[in-house]
Amino acid sequence: MMIIGLVALISCNPDPVMNDDLAGINYDPQPYELNLPNHFPAMVIPADNPITEQGALLGRHLFYDPILSKDLSMSCASCHLPQLGFADGKKVSVGIDGIAGKRSSMSLINVGFVTSGLFWDGRSRTLEEQALIPVEDPIELHNTWPNAIAQIKESKLYPKLFREAFGINSTDEITKELAAKAIAQFERTIISKDSKLDRILEGKALFTDQELIGFGMYFDNDTDVPRAECGHCHNTPIGASDGFFNNGIQTAATLDDFRDKGRGPVVGTRIDNGKFRAPSLRNIMYSAPYMHTGEFNTLDEVLKHYNSGGKPSPNKSADLHPLRLDDYYLESLKAFIMTMEDTSFFSNPKLQNPF
Repeated sequence: MMIIGLVALISCNPDPVMNDDLAGINYDPQPYELNLPNHFPAMVIPADNPITEQGALLGRHLFYDPILSKDLSMSCASCHLPQLGFADGKKVSVGIDGIAGKRSSMSLINVGFVTSGLFWDGRSRTLEEQALIPVEDPIELHNTWPNAIAQIKESKLYPKLFREAFGINSTDEITKELAAKAIAQFERTIISKDSKLDRILEGKALFTDQELIGFGMYFDNDTDVPRAECGHCHNTPIGASDGFFNNGIQTAATLDDFRDKGRGPVVGTRIDNGKFRAPSLRNIMYSAPYMHTGEFNTLDEVLKHYNSGGKPSPNKSADLHPLRLDDYYLESLKAFIMTMEDTSFFSNPKLQNPF
């Protein structure tokens, strides 16, 4: 009878008791103040993942911690370094096994304002989705999320940070989804808003004569200087856009001849083959080499490419055509682009490696 009663008791309680090992840690998340300038657009933030001080701090730890890689040798920051414009300075990124990818690392500056999809081809709709991919990518961190979460749960640091960020009561509640949410929160705080261009737009500084000429060329808004067609793909104040463009990097006789088809396979339309997202030009002087191929080593080479009109292909952007700018105008255009330099990243402790 005692055995039968014990079996009955167990059958009435099939779920294991949750371990409340974190319940005693204070949970009081504080909103993270982005303090965007008046000339900036509002950032679209998911209702289920508001940015908090605690969430961004957890995300910053995960971003810089090699704990997410299979062999504990690389982190997100390995390919996104603040001093390199949150890129990695390589032609194409290389993962933990020494295998090179097929595209260069994109800058994460102002990535929180992107709404059309992440990566060069826009295949991830949100930062939360994007943050899940590199961990299990066989070329990048080459891990599995179950293994990464097991390592996080065993850490002396992370259970407390997850509790403070998300209010979980138990280490057992740590999930890849919460990890991705934290990383996304941190990435939304990577905001460039203190360049000379920002100060000019706020009425706190003035262009030099050469910068002003470049400004007119960049936005095609001055009939006294040549058009440079830049602002169509790299809008201010963000320095990027939500569009995908064929910027004449690849020669292709037909829509099927692109070496890297980019956006096309993601959306299933041939006309989008060879198109890629336009990255931010903020701190562009630190993020060489350039383009998704990493084939240009200097900003001067980039300007030379656009001045030439780019390589031929069926769906090349109509904004690309031979500009025939002389050296003076090229230098003026470069001078304006340089007003997007923002070195506050180098000293902002909230964006640096916390370890």
